This record gives sequence, structure tokens and C-alpha cells, in this order.
Amino acid sequence: MTRLLTVENLSKVYTLGGGLFGKSRELVALNDIDLTVEAGETLAVVGESGCGKTTLGRCIIKAQPSTAGRVVYHPKSGGEVELTSLNKRQIKPYRQDIRMIFQDPMSSLNPNMRVFDLVAEPLRIHRIARGQELENKVVDTLARVGIPADALGRYPHAFSGGQRQRIGIARALVLDPKLVIADEAVSALDVSIQAQVLNLLDDLKEEFGLTYIFISHDLGVVNYIADRVVVMYLGHVVETAPTEMLFERPRHPYTEMLLEALPIADPTRRKGRRPELKGEIPYLGNRPQGCPFHTRCKYAQDRCRSDKPVLRPIHGTAQSAACHFAETLDLKGAYDDAPQRTFA
Repeated sequence: MTRLLTVENLSKVYTLGGGLFGKSRELVALNDIDLTVEAGETLAVVGESGCGKTTLGRCIIKAQPSTAGRVVYHPKSGGEVELTSLNKRQIKPYRQDIRMIFQDPMSSLNPNMRVFDLVAEPLRIHRIARGQELENKVVDTLARVGIPADALGRYPHAFSGGQRQRIGIARALVLDPKLVIADEAVSALDVSIQAQVLNLLDDLKEEFGLTYIFISHDLGVVNYIADRVVVMYLGHVVETAPTEMLFERPRHPYTEMLLEALPIADPTRRKGRRPELKGEIPYLGNRPQGCPFHTRCKYAQDRCRSDKPVLRPIHGTAQSAACHFAETLDLKGAYDDAPQRTFA
């Protein structure tokens, strides 16, 4: 596969407080993130709320500035572009190639704009089309996501949540991007509507030759749509693996705990299930020393409390984990006692 995006040592630190007499505090939202995105794949980024996954997506697209590190885009024309070094004017052309779908379409769509203008706005900003060409492009893109032409004059409040998300998808796709960052794109929708939107995203991926970074906290959704998974905890990447490999044999205790928390529809299968995810993610301003997960890990030893593990390949496979005992722990996967979640 061809590499489309590279993230190297990316960090994001927020400074809070301070002022004339106050003492400032630092919150490390991202800590030396390394990952790659291959053209044509769906890379899922998963973790609990507060782990940094949304911040990662926003720093990649430079909706928020990063504190350190690089984001390198590899366009099909060849070469590489370091997005993190570009100013607002310089990065504008690359925002045609990298687009974002947000979690709440009601917040991301201007309630005072009609559907036609919402989808046409990116074409006008980038001066790609005008007149009849612009109208044709907007109508065609909306039709591809299931919004009919007779709805173009309506406002966002007149649509259901699923339809609004389809409009948000059309707004992202109208510029023919190469990479789409979907930030919790289905989490606000009912399960039945989730299925429709996930199937739509899958179909659009094939039709447009898209690459996705799919940010989610729902491992059931991730199992359905993702080719590869990045697991984040407290601003760190703790495990990466192809989806099937990660669900069959996790290598980090945090991944195992996330899999334990997967819901089971059949109550008879709950007997003998291990405890679900316990405790809360530590406050970002008071990070634990050593392994960031040791305060919640049932396998933690003295070494975990003092030495921070590095992310490394496990037995030379495509699976990497940041755990001192990743090679020796016998962790349980999702397929051992829970059915695979499906979307039809």
C-alpha cells in the first residue's frame, strides 16, 4: 500500500490558568503520537472520552495547532508536504484533500443556511466551481448521500439526525478529498441509523477511493468498518493492530478492558463474564509516572509504576503495544465469549 499520511512525535499541550498572580498548569492532550495512514484504508482511533483522539484529528487537519511534532501528507502527485509547518494561507489547498466529518451535525451545520449553500460553500471558498457547474456538483453530491434535490432549499432543523449527518458527509465529499477524518460520525445516532450511515461511508469509500481516519469510542462500530485500529489512552498510543488481530488477541491490558466492556445482547452469555472497565481516566494535569495505565491495570507490577513502556512490534508482527509484558500476558479477545457485533 501507498502511504498517505505520517504523524511523527505529535504532541499537544494546553496551558491553563496563570495571569498576573496565578500559577499556570499544563495539560498534555497528546504525547509523542506516531502513526501512519495508508491510502485506501480505514484507520480507526479508539479510546475513552478524554484520551485525545478528537484532539489528534483536529491537529492533523490543523484545526488546532500542535505543540510539537510533524504531520506529513503524501499527495498522489509525489513528494511530501509537512502540514504542521504551513500557515493558514499555505494549508488552504490541502484542506481540499483532507476533510472532516463532525460528531454533531446540528452544531457543525449553520442553522441559518439552506442545504444547497451549506454544501456549496466549500466550492465557493476554494473557487472550484460556479454557476451551473456548482449547482450540478452540489445536487450530484447530495444525491450520492441520499438527499433529494427537492430538499435543497430547506434548513438543517427540518431534517432528522441521520439526514443532517448525510448533509455533513456531502459537505466533506464535495471537494473530492483523498482523506476524510470522521470524528464520532455515528455516535449521536440511533443504532438503526448508525447502520445506514456506516454502510453509506463504506460505499462512498469504494466509489470515491477514499481513505478514512475513523475516530470512535464504540468498538462494535470499529470492528465493522476498520481495517486497522489505533488504541489511545491518556494522550498515548498504547496499541496498534489490524482489526481482526486486535479483537482476537489484544496485547495491551487497556485494549482487553475495552473489549470486556462490549455489550452482549444475550443475557445468558453474561454468566462468567469478567468485570467491565473499572475506574476513571486520570486527570490530564496529574499524570501517573511510568506506564500511564498502571493505576487501572490489574497486571501492574513495580516496573510499571516507574518505567514508561515504549510502543514496539510484538513478535515481529503487524501488532504493536506499549506494555512491558505484552509478549507474555495471556489477554482475552472479544471472540472468546462475546458475539461479534454486526450492522445490516
